Amino acid sequence: MIGMLAKSIREYKKASIATPLLVSMEVVMECIIPFLIAQLVNQIKGGCELSVIAKYGLVLVIMAALSLMFGALAGMTCATASCGLAKNLRKDMFYNIQNYSFENIDRFSTSSLVTRLTTDITNVQVAYMMIIRTAIRSPLMLVFAFVMAVVMGGRMAWIFAVVIPILGIGLFLVAHKTMPLFRKVFKKYDALNSSIQENVKGIRVVKSFVREDYEEKKFGRAAEDVCADFTKAERILALNNPLMQFCIYSVMVFVLSFGSYTIITSRGLDLDVGQFSALLTYSFMMLSSLMMLSMIFVMITMAGESAKRIAEVLDETSTLSNPEHPVYEVDDGSIEFDHVSFKYAKSAKRTALTDVSLKIRSGETIGIIGGTGSSKSTLVQLIPRLYDATEGAVRVGGRDVREYDLETLRNQVAVVLQKNVLFSGTIKENLRWGNPDATDEELVEACRLAQADEFISGFPDGYDTYIEQGGTNVSGGQKQRLCIARALLKEPKILILDDSTSAVDTRTDAYLRKAMREFIPETTKIIIAQRISSVEEADRIVVMNGGRIDAVGTHKQLLETNAIYQEVYYSQNKAGDSDEDK
Repeated sequence: MIGMLAKSIREYKKASIATPLLVSMEVVMECIIPFLIAQLVNQIKGGCELSVIAKYGLVLVIMAALSLMFGALAGMTCATASCGLAKNLRKDMFYNIQNYSFENIDRFSTSSLVTRLTTDITNVQVAYMMIIRTAIRSPLMLVFAFVMAVVMGGRMAWIFAVVIPILGIGLFLVAHKTMPLFRKVFKKYDALNSSIQENVKGIRVVKSFVREDYEEKKFGRAAEDVCADFTKAERILALNNPLMQFCIYSVMVFVLSFGSYTIITSRGLDLDVGQFSALLTYSFMMLSSLMMLSMIFVMITMAGESAKRIAEVLDETSTLSNPEHPVYEVDDGSIEFDHVSFKYAKSAKRTALTDVSLKIRSGETIGIIGGTGSSKSTLVQLIPRLYDATEGAVRVGGRDVREYDLETLRNQVAVVLQKNVLFSGTIKENLRWGNPDATDEELVEACRLAQADEFISGFPDGYDTYIEQGGTNVSGGQKQRLCIARALLKEPKILILDDSTSAVDTRTDAYLRKAMREFIPETTKIIIAQRISSVEEADRIVVMNGGRIDAVGTHKQLLETNAIYQEVYYSQNKAGDSDEDK
């Protein structure tokens, strides 16, 4: 895990190495200063001249200036390294998520990925900052100060050899208790973010049903859950402070009592005032170092779980990958399902698709209908290889889709999904997702085919109209037509419309089908729809039921022979019902 995270340091290695070196120099300067002060006190006690005091004073000023300089530089390099690590981690995680297959994405919730990209990385950033600076400074200060304390105070310095193991045992027990709590609390963070995301996304529904109170209570319960676990963990971590204070005051009492006794009884022969003042200073240095180590320990304990969660995202590899020698050209838009079965997870007991066999000629228009849960969308998602078939093979252009370069295949298969997504930006910017190099004339032509040009022209800013996040400032039908235009700009060999005309009226739907029939006759068109009118003019219609193909035929054939198709048709066609009654 540490090695995986360390790969994200990259260009910030120099800053990461420079920080401990600068901190080491800062510590050396700070540890020498009390020694020089002790020497100065003894010189003054012996009746030295003013020139000696001035000499010591100048050296002390230089040492203090050097310590300040090294400390400031260490702060700068530390900030650069920690912020750089956080930036690279976010970049690496985001890039890796972009390579995920749908199967990979299904393993992580959206809210969990957001938490990992924000809260978890912030925790690791703060921990890294403390590791390369404070976690270096504190042990060095502890060791150097201890050595100097032994030099200045002799036997009295060994009190620290007793105190440090006590503190170490206490910190270990605290970590053992808190780690499981932090593991638990981060999962609840995911649930909390999920509640926020769901509420904000569905705020119109919440307000229309006057469910604000319900949502507030639900969020309150999630927040209280996080608070309760954090409180429990913080209560245990809070034991660090009294344990540390006990060690500090025990040492101070011993040093002050025994030191004063030694000075008085030996009359300064075994321990003089200068040595005693230096010993006190080194005692404070050591104890403050222990306090810092305690803080580092708390932060690293919390960041440890965050680091594991980040590593999970970085370690996840896509279940879909290019073959060793991929094919970079799709010959045509023909499609074949050869005894295809599919499960969303290997451990799933139920198959989403079972033994599906279907051949589609290039340029053919295929309609697909079926009830909710009949796996219509699952079927078409296998064509651009958003998922891989569990059994059997899916072929495009005469080749198994697993033989193609993924980018090549998906560039030739345009999918307009059920949930149409527009991104914040102008209409032009959204359309150019289909073709980044499309000219303004090509944009207009695609929108005319998608029956979108008319309403776009009605906007004050036309094609430069700004689309809010999620397309909230356009209607559902307008959003669908913009997504269809975006897909058409890819000039694909296969166009899949997954119930993507459900929000447009039947007249516009008819114009859309006519435009596609006349202007892209060589493109294979697959139309998933709930309305029979959307597919009745298709060359063939596939009826899905329970993950299987129930029937394939023309509108006329299915109306005569297939019970499912008849039921759907007559439920949507009042005239048909009237004729049936007669």
